[in-house]
Formats: sequence, C-alpha cells, structure tokens
Amino acid sequence: METNEILVVAMLVSFIAVIFTGIPVAWALAGVSIAFSFIAIWGFESFGWDTYFLTDMRIFGVFVQRIWGQMSNWILVALPMFIFMGLMLERSGVTEKLMANFIQLFGRFRGGLALGVVLIGILLAASTGIVGASVVLLALLSMPIMLQQGYNKGFASGVVASAGTLGILIPPSIMLIIMADQMSVSVGNLFMGALIPGLMLGMFYIIYIMGAATLFKTLAPAPTDLPPVTAKLIIDTLLAVLPPLLLIFAVLGSIFFGFATPTEASGVGAFGATLLAALNGRLSWEVLKDVGMKTTLTTAFIFGIFLGATMFAVVMRQLGGDDFITQSLQSLPFGPNGVILTILFIAFLAGFFLDWLEISLIMLPLVAPVVVLMGFDQIWFIVLFAVVLQTSFLTPPVGFSLFYLKGVAPKEVTIIDIYKGVIPFVALQMLAVLMVFLFPQLVLWLPDRVY
Repeated sequence: METNEILVVAMLVSFIAVIFTGIPVAWALAGVSIAFSFIAIWGFESFGWDTYFLTDMRIFGVFVQRIWGQMSNWILVALPMFIFMGLMLERSGVTEKLMANFIQLFGRFRGGLALGVVLIGILLAASTGIVGASVVLLALLSMPIMLQQGYNKGFASGVVASAGTLGILIPPSIMLIIMADQMSVSVGNLFMGALIPGLMLGMFYIIYIMGAATLFKTLAPAPTDLPPVTAKLIIDTLLAVLPPLLLIFAVLGSIFFGFATPTEASGVGAFGATLLAALNGRLSWEVLKDVGMKTTLTTAFIFGIFLGATMFAVVMRQLGGDDFITQSLQSLPFGPNGVILTILFIAFLAGFFLDWLEISLIMLPLVAPVVVLMGFDQIWFIVLFAVVLQTSFLTPPVGFSLFYLKGVAPKEVTIIDIYKGVIPFVALQMLAVLMVFLFPQLVLWLPDRVY
C-alpha cells in the first residue's frame, strides 16, 4: 500500500478506536482530523511523503472555509425548526388524546393496542421526525397499559421501539435533511422518495403485529372490559387524528406542491405545533422555555458533529480517501449490485457501534459518488442507505431507541426483554431494504410523478 492509503486506513481505524474510549463524537472527529493533518505535514517535510495537498499549515485555513460554508447553509436552518416542531408537538397533548381514543377503538382486538401504537408512531413520524421524543412518549403512554392487559414484555417493547424509529425515515426527517445537504440534492426529492418506503415499513409492522397476535394467543390478548364502540367514540377518534393530519399536510403538502421550500415549511410546522399546544391549553412560558432549551441543545449537538465531520472529510479527501474508496469498491469482484450490497452490509454493521449521524456524515459522502459512477440513481441510493441506517436505532449495543425505551419503561421490563422484542422488527427493516433494492420505483415513482 502507498503512503496515502496507509494514512487513510489509519485515520479510519483511529477514529473508531477513539470512539470506543467514550470521547464525544464531535471531539473525536475534530481531534483525529487535526492529528492526521500534523502527521501528514510532518511526513511530507521529513520524508517527502506524497500526501496530496497536506503539505503545509494552509490545511487549517481550509477547515475554516469549509466550516463557514456549513454554518451559512440555508438548508440547515430547517433543522432547529423541525426539532422545535417535534418537541412542541410532544408537549401539545395531541398524542395523549390519540392514545386514549385508539385504546378504546382498537384495544378490544388481539394486538389492537400494539396496532394503535404503530398508527400513532406513523402520525408522529410524519409530524415530528424526532426519534427520542417519539419513543419516550409512546413508551410512557402505552407500555403500562399493554403490560396491564397481559401483553408479552418483549413484544410490547419491540412495538414501541420500532414504531418510534419511523420518524427517522418518514418525512419530515432530520436524517434526510442532513443527507440532502451532504450530497447536494433536493430535500423535497428525498422527502418524496422516502415517503412510500417509510409507509411500507409501517405496514410491515402492522401485518406482523396482527399475524403474531393471531397465531400466538398469549402474545397480545384482547381485553374484555372495554365499552362497546359507539358513534361518539368514532367521531372523537377522527377529531383526535385531524390536528396532526392537518399539520402533516401543512408541512409536507407545502413542500410537495411547491408552495414552500423545506426551510419555509419547517417554520410553518413549528408555528402549527405551537398553535396546537395553545389550543389544547398546554402552552405556557415554562413549556416554551423548556422546548427552546432542548431545541438549542439538540441543534448544538448535531452541529458539533457536523463541524467535526467537515474537518474529517477535508483531511480524508486531501489524503486521497475518495480515490482509495472508489478503487477499493470498484475492484470488488461482485458486479455493481454486489458493490451496493457490500456498502449496505458495512453500513448495517457500522450501525451496531455508531449512530446514524456519524455514518451519514462520514460514510455516505465517500461511497455515494462511487454508486453514481456505476450508473445508479442517487436519490434511490440515499433513501436505500437511509432505510439501512434506521436499523442502527434498534441494534445493540448502541441502539439509541433501546436506551430511550429502557429509561422510561416499567421496572419489570429488562434490557433482555427489549433486545428479544426488537429482533423481528429488525428483520422487517431488512425486508424493507430488500424491497427498495429490488424495486427502485418505490423510491422514484413519487418524485417522477410530481415533477
């Protein structure tokens, strides 16, 4: 291997090693980048290493230029607004009304409570995009009731954790906004491309829940003490569903029909969520202050990783990492489809140890250009990659949804129950990956029709 290739591999390995020490990801990315900048400069000056442009201290000026470019990007203005929308919707009381009505309407059937959780998860996904908030809210509202009705602990845990992760794929998704920024593609195209796969995955969950509850009677028994279904209950349920549906239409509809950019639509969503909280009597100065603080902290965390990843990408490219990755993938003896599957498999394995954000910012920009060179559609591949990354929320040991759930679940639910419960849902996620891989029109049909 040449010096550049050795440095590229050493840089990737060093980053992974530093992550396992517990150092925050943002600092790990920035620290490794600065360290290898000095190593490359020292090697060029001392031994004449051919390290592309890393030959003097001007690389640190490049850092400043790229970071400034990221911070002045108008697309990323949508991030804090969508985060604010999700957190405010969580405090608005809309979900509590949905859960109360869904329990009475669907809870009388085997698996009905779990079905209600998934349906609410889909509505939350299409109106918030915040996985942590969705998982915690669904767990607090549904887990005690499902366990009280005799639901299997693992089954109930898997339903809540998987339903909460739908928000990372179904638009408006924070992950898709970041991917669009990294790959310089239209956010609206990614939103439209991910809509059908996201809804399809939710449908897989529903089919599995109803099938498992029917086949295994003790998994999700039907309660016997619910009052009969009345016209009032049906009307109340429809009225409870109406506010989040209107919010979804206001945000996604304005993007899909060309009335607003994603950045403008995020402002509409933030205002709409605040209005719902006010109409439900949940809006106060304390709520506004708390949501604002959490929005600021979450945004700062994301942008911290953004800046570290920007530095990492600069050094990786200056060392010739793009060429090394391209040559390595093109030399695989599997053909174009085999290269795609290899990339997805590596991303799936990385999800066991890294968060989706690090994988999106580091791995996706390195592999996506290779995929485009092989003739594949970029929007299709990014959505396919996003579906794979959704598994990172459910795969131990770093599955964030599992930790969110464990933190608020009843004490009798163990981490082993949660691990067992999510296995079928990870398998369903991989089935969704296979479907998107085999049938690209699941992604491309809606953008093609709209444009």
